[in-house]
Amino acid sequence: MKLLFQGGTVELADMPAEKLPAELFPLVKADPRTGSFRARACDYAEIVLTLCRLGIPFADEAKKFLPVDDLELREKIVLRPHQEKALAAWRNNEFRGVAALPTGSGKTILAVHAVALLRRPAFIMVPTIDLLIQWANVLERFFGPRIGMLGGGSRDIREITVSTYDSAVLNMEFIGDRFGLLVADECHHLPGPETRLAAAMCIAPFRLGLSATPDLPDDRASVLEDLMGPVVCRVGIGELEGKVLSCYDVRQIRTSLDPDEEASYRRSRELYTSFLRRYRISFSMPGAWNRFIGLAARTPEGRQVFEAYLEQRRISRSGRAKKRVLWKILSGSPGERIIVFTADNATAYDIGRSFFLPVITHLTKSAERKAFLDSFRTGACRVIVTSQVLNEGVDVPEASIGIVISGTASAREHIQRLGRILRPAPGKERAVLYELVSAGTSEESVSSRRRTPAC
Repeated sequence: MKLLFQGGTVELADMPAEKLPAELFPLVKADPRTGSFRARACDYAEIVLTLCRLGIPFADEAKKFLPVDDLELREKIVLRPHQEKALAAWRNNEFRGVAALPTGSGKTILAVHAVALLRRPAFIMVPTIDLLIQWANVLERFFGPRIGMLGGGSRDIREITVSTYDSAVLNMEFIGDRFGLLVADECHHLPGPETRLAAAMCIAPFRLGLSATPDLPDDRASVLEDLMGPVVCRVGIGELEGKVLSCYDVRQIRTSLDPDEEASYRRSRELYTSFLRRYRISFSMPGAWNRFIGLAARTPEGRQVFEAYLEQRRISRSGRAKKRVLWKILSGSPGERIIVFTADNATAYDIGRSFFLPVITHLTKSAERKAFLDSFRTGACRVIVTSQVLNEGVDVPEASIGIVISGTASAREHIQRLGRILRPAPGKERAVLYELVSAGTSEESVSSRRRTPAC
């Protein structure tokens, strides 16, 4: 019998059905086209270990990688205690698993050490072009000019290759046999319906997932564990506060709607909620949002109701009082680097126009984004406004104050935004995250749901 890598799968060729061990039944399926058995590429390691344990001889023609003996670090790495803890937990789980470490705690350096430790060709997946470039720069610093990039117009595949998730999905069926270590940065993205294919089509027996926020719904959590291994180490922000990360405060400021905003909010809210009551829609039930959208599209009053929903949300997220509080914080924080977070582009651009501040959204061109962040880094510009794009996936210079004008109910988003102000910096004594909430509106519930004890 021999193992082959074909199209992102492992083929068990020349294996008669009557000789297939029962231990492999859960992993393989008969392929009537070839008369052989086929398995997911990610199950390669388990298949090999099972065959070896049962003493079944086989020729391994699936693996196209060997140890890289000259993979030496150009700079010495001294891991911090929390990184040592994560590395030991990953190693004890046979070099498979997810390390949950806060933003700014050195996840990239942990992965660099893992690559050097295993000395196997490594494939690193990241969600954005910005992270692609950041990772390539860090890896080149430690391993020299042997770093390949896949994505953003690059297709240079080497012993250590960094790729976006999208490019990995498109290419893994052709290159999934060339790497022994798979690293997934921001791995909470991995269980997506398409993204998961990148990990499934790679035979890498060693796998490391990295995320500050790996907690997922049960169905997606099981996919992540299947593809990368369980969460082997979890380090909270509180464990690193005042040591690796800055000390911080989270301060909620309740604001009141102006009288005309209050009246408009109540009218729109009543129209929206009465529609929900009429059709017995509860957002605590699965599929409720899709049902609401469907009914809004089909019923005579649906368009008006949907516009009312948008209006009450807009007012609660961007009441004029929030801009007044924002100005008070900005004017009372001279010299501080500040990031202003919003839930939508419209609010971000409105604040940018009102206060003459640079705005970064998904519409911002790469060169302009780089110029804004460089100015923020040097202190030439000390305030940046953003909607969602700086939550993760971008190397944001050290800030000491974050101001949440609006956001979703996601605890992940809250942790990510908090993480943006926790990187230590010279002269930085304490970080503060201000959360502005419109009192008496649905924002109070949203704020309560996104704030968790882990933060």
